[in-house]
Amino acid sequence: MSASTDANLPAEGEVETIRKVYVKDLREKQTLHTVFKVTRKTRQTARSGRSFLALALGDRTGEIDARVFDNVDAIEPTFVENDYVLVKGSVILWQKRPQVVIESIERLDPEPIDPEGFRVPPPAETPAAPAPAPAAPSPPAALAAEKEKKPAEERREKAPQPGPSAGDRVVAQIREQVERVQDGHVRALLLSFLDDPDIAPTLPIAPAAKGIHHAYRGGLADHILSVIKLAHRIADHYPMVDRDLLVAGALLHDICKVQEIVPNRSGGFEYTDQGRLVGHLVMCAQKIHEKAARLPGFPALLEHHLTHIVLAHHGQLDWGSPKVPMTLEAQLVHLIDTIDSRVASWLEIMERDELEGNWTETTRLYDRHLWKGPAPTARRRSPLEGRPSRRNRGKKKDKGGGFPSFKPLAQIAATALPEAPPKPALDARPDAEPEGASDVRPDGEPA
Repeated sequence: MSASTDANLPAEGEVETIRKVYVKDLREKQTLHTVFKVTRKTRQTARSGRSFLALALGDRTGEIDARVFDNVDAIEPTFVENDYVLVKGSVILWQKRPQVVIESIERLDPEPIDPEGFRVPPPAETPAAPAPAPAAPSPPAALAAEKEKKPAEERREKAPQPGPSAGDRVVAQIREQVERVQDGHVRALLLSFLDDPDIAPTLPIAPAAKGIHHAYRGGLADHILSVIKLAHRIADHYPMVDRDLLVAGALLHDICKVQEIVPNRSGGFEYTDQGRLVGHLVMCAQKIHEKAARLPGFPALLEHHLTHIVLAHHGQLDWGSPKVPMTLEAQLVHLIDTIDSRVASWLEIMERDELEGNWTETTRLYDRHLWKGPAPTARRRSPLEGRPSRRNRGKKKDKGGGFPSFKPLAQIAATALPEAPPKPALDARPDAEPEGASDVRPDGEPA
């Protein structure tokens, strides 16, 4: 990589800001390096027999055609319709219409991006008929009487209306992730879960557990979205993993907890009879079978793989799974679920702890003290200081005109690491944690 290229890269810990160029401002011979939403994607064959990708890129100002002519086989699987992408290319005129010839295209994490900036406007409608001429002005006395009898409903209409709840915003982000699933069968099945009348009304407010992790109103949606994001990170790092199966497992693994745990009269949560007798793993497996049977041509083997991921996601028989993971995707969903639930439970323990200082009390769940103080590095930040507030969960970041760019993994891997300082000599090795202690599943409900 040349020195000039290195100079343009953000330093570690910094975020490069990409200037947004809108569709309406694109002109012939213009070069661009900006963010768009992929609104259409097809693979086509030219008369020469050469394959290319025909795309439509959009934002709030409109759409523009785009083409990928080089490295089609490598680029095609890296993004799907409705993805946000960082595009580098140039604008040409093709048959008297502007078109972007793409040199490079990179899928972006949707979380920091405001979707309103990429909501493509509908086609212009036929102008409406002109409004009728205003009526003759009323006498002053009549105007006063009319003002007196204005209904309260009309005044209320002008009052600010409440926006969507945090849980609704999180579920909307989950739906965005599902709509990016490439396999049509998997996508249709996942959308049928999000639209299920037994699930949709409760998902924005359901907890993920009674007390171990994400045990609060809307905690289940938070947990599912977090596991989906971790699944994408894993799929980016391990390209041999099937991303669609991983995302499907991330959504499905706990989604039937909406029927397992419900609010009670005291303000807490309790198990339903169905939750105690059947459990969310089996309940979800049953729903997968029912929904797959109603989707035309749904492959039986795909149904079996999705069911296996759900049934195996607790990882071990004595942790509540009727099956241990036997596919790579099932094993990874189990591990990702464990990571997210453990991190959440540790933070919730620290948040509740009332001791002064750097340590929590001995926790019943993990049978140990937990360090809650600042990290002994230049950052000097404690875990709780880095935790996003629940009030802002599900809200989009970076609402300005710039959009963060993300380094490709290959670029990160190629970046030389700073030389580590010499390690100080140790007088004695600290006592090791008892064998298997970190692998013990907390008592009670599994994650």
